[in-house]
Amino acid sequence: MKQKYKFLFKRVLYYLHGEKFFKRLNYDWKSLPSRTEIIQNIINKKNYEKYLEIGCDKDDNFSKIQAKIKIGVDPQRGGTIRMTSDEFFKKNKENFDIIFLDGLHTYEQTIKDIQNSLNIISEKGVILIHDCLPKKIWNQIVPRVYGHWNGDVWKAIVHSRTFDQADTYTIIADHGLGIIFKRQNRNLLNLKITNFKKLKYADYYNNHMKFMNLINYDNLEKIF
Repeated sequence: MKQKYKFLFKRVLYYLHGEKFFKRLNYDWKSLPSRTEIIQNIINKKNYEKYLEIGCDKDDNFSKIQAKIKIGVDPQRGGTIRMTSDEFFKKNKENFDIIFLDGLHTYEQTIKDIQNSLNIISEKGVILIHDCLPKKIWNQIVPRVYGHWNGDVWKAIVHSRTFDQADTYTIIADHGLGIIFKRQNRNLLNLKITNFKKLKYADYYNNHMKFMNLINYDNLEKIF
């Protein structure tokens, strides 16, 4: 109950002092595949053997994934390794076929995790990022002010779409799944900005298709 009132208080403050843009996107996540289903299908179809998950929490996803080698990293609970993603990437010397990023849902941490993942993903591997498609402004405010929190992960997707050697899309499923291939960018996003943190929710909403490079799950195989 205390948490609920804390969120309410923060929302009132944000309403008074934050960005005022309250249009929303009408995604129906319950009718679409889950992240676990998508990850497992990719592993099975591509015969991937080495799986890394960043941000395991209660192991809701990690415990269901089947792979020859599974490593889960979380500073508090879940997975197989107890440390931050920064610590893990600094010490790690392994490459992985598939990496799932679901750690701290902020732009700053997510873009670091993406860049570090690009350094250790296998040549034919893939990186997936959870919570990339917030439906309304409250879902993406940092710090958290609402029950379901996507954070501003979407800004990291926009940023990665400007990388020459990272090909980034967003799968319309399970609150948005970013998917990144380490290869020439096939649809380079040219933005005349350097500080992606300053992007507004209105920018995300008004440039949704352009920014997020959306793809339906049924067409996922076409981009591999």
